[in-house]
Amino acid sequence: MERTMEQFNGPLEKRTLPYGDAEDSDEQPESQSTLRPIVSENGDKKSGTSMSELPKVDSNSGVQQCSDGDDGDETTESTRLIAANGGEAKTEKHDEEQASNGGTTSPGVNGKNIALVQPNNHRRSDEPTELSFEKFPENHEEKLKRIKIENALDDPKTTLETWKQFAKSEYGLINDDLRRKIWPLLVGVDPQQVDPAPSLEELNSHPEYNQVVLDVNRSLKRFPPGIPYEQRVALQDQLTVLILRVIIKYPHLKYYQGYHDVAITFLLVVGEEVAFHVMEILSTNHLVECMQETMEPTQRRLMFIYPLVRRENAALCTYLERSTVGTLFALPWYLTWFGHSLNSYRSVVRLYDYFLASDFLLPIYVTSAIVIYRQNEIFQEDCDMASLHCLLSQLPEDLPFEYLLKSAENLYRKYPPRVIEKDVETMIAKEKQQRLNEEREREYRKLYGKKPPPAANSIISRFLPHLQLSRRSVFVTTAFSILVGFCAYYYRAHYIPLAAVR
Repeated sequence: MERTMEQFNGPLEKRTLPYGDAEDSDEQPESQSTLRPIVSENGDKKSGTSMSELPKVDSNSGVQQCSDGDDGDETTESTRLIAANGGEAKTEKHDEEQASNGGTTSPGVNGKNIALVQPNNHRRSDEPTELSFEKFPENHEEKLKRIKIENALDDPKTTLETWKQFAKSEYGLINDDLRRKIWPLLVGVDPQQVDPAPSLEELNSHPEYNQVVLDVNRSLKRFPPGIPYEQRVALQDQLTVLILRVIIKYPHLKYYQGYHDVAITFLLVVGEEVAFHVMEILSTNHLVECMQETMEPTQRRLMFIYPLVRRENAALCTYLERSTVGTLFALPWYLTWFGHSLNSYRSVVRLYDYFLASDFLLPIYVTSAIVIYRQNEIFQEDCDMASLHCLLSQLPEDLPFEYLLKSAENLYRKYPPRVIEKDVETMIAKEKQQRLNEEREREYRKLYGKKPPPAANSIISRFLPHLQLSRRSVFVTTAFSILVGFCAYYYRAHYIPLAAVR
């Protein structure tokens, strides 16, 4: 049952993002076949695949190529895997290559590496980007934090609050080996108590099966490059099973296009069986509003962006409102926790560290922080919907996410959801009143063939707001009032003194 996303101008009855035909899969039909177990070199079968089980990078070459001749995928400079132990000479050579190619990595302050990917100016805003799995060596601060986390894992007394602090603080959980152990703890999943995954044949009768398969086939760019074709197909089948298991177990939850972008991240990090339990908890908590029959709850949440921006920068909020850009640009960010819109795998999992340890509305606060951070770019654009939507829907490759996460946390502390909720209710009331006024104007034009007169700021209009007053009626009323006043004055001047004399 395919549900298509509509504009936010009215109730949203359908639930599928408008990816479009440009994303049609180039995958072979085998991806829709039964679940294929992955066979290791010693002949053992694996039911799930995580990032640590993917092919390793050859330290002599520093680049991993697809073994099946790409099979329709393009391995570009933006998706190469740089070996961490390549040596000083390789580092210099790599720096020269980056300078000649426009740069895919950039050292930040204090030696912190920031992932940069070549921008694709021809990509539509709703088209998935090719995910870069580029590796970076640990800096000194990351190494110290990794040691602290490893020590905490060895301590059975480590509390949930400690894990949340590790996930939210700078650098997050450092690497996927640690995430594989800590992500389940953040949502209360015991990796030792998981249910085995069913086969794909047991699930293909579900009404959402075809839509899920279409979305999974579109997700080729979100898988690591260089993995064998058979392993990639197995990952796609596992992703399909993972999604169907959740929506079968919770039939009141509705699948939406973009849900697979969230699921694929957990599949790559924690494996198929644990990922199912993580996703069922997120689907009934963090993502539950996104999985309703309509997108109205999601639309309401996105309205939080404008009050947050207004409280920090009123001029910026006014500029955005005047352009009528709305909130559609932020829809994929919120639905997928930015997994659909970011090119850097490192940035995606860093955000997931933070969101798993935070309130479910933090993606909205991060979105607001990004809009505020880009205010200079926004003011330089024309104040119209098309220009600003095009700008905002394309996330820059060099966003300072550690800074943005701190900004979002400050926004959450200064303006908690209960405060912003009141602002949203006020916005909704104003929009409702505006729609009523527009409806009355249309009715007036239909009856009288002209625009209604501006509302008079008088006592009559205050007590009778629905009374339509034309210029003629105002003139007659005013003349009558003057006449009554004159008669009252005459009566008082001539008859009241005579009555007093008598």
